[in-house]
Amino acid sequence: MNAKLMGVDEVCEQLNVSRAYAYKVIRKLNAEMQENGCLVVPGKVSRSFFEERFFGAEGRDAGSKVEAVAEKGGRNVG
Repeated sequence: MNAKLMGVDEVCEQLNVSRAYAYKVIRKLNAEMQENGCLVVPGKVSRSFFEERFFGAEGRDAGSKVEAVAEKGGRNVG
């Protein structure tokens, strides 16, 4: 089963980043969702929103976006 929410471990794995940085990504994405009127669960992030923001609406250029974030140390996320 593919859960609708992702935890920190899965974000770490998808982006190849540390747990601390994964939590930072989750907080940033959750803040964006709250601005749009969505309810969020602290420490979790919507899988569909995560995939849309990092990989594009249709998964375009998935590898290159993840690599760009990893190379910059994730500095492009608030």
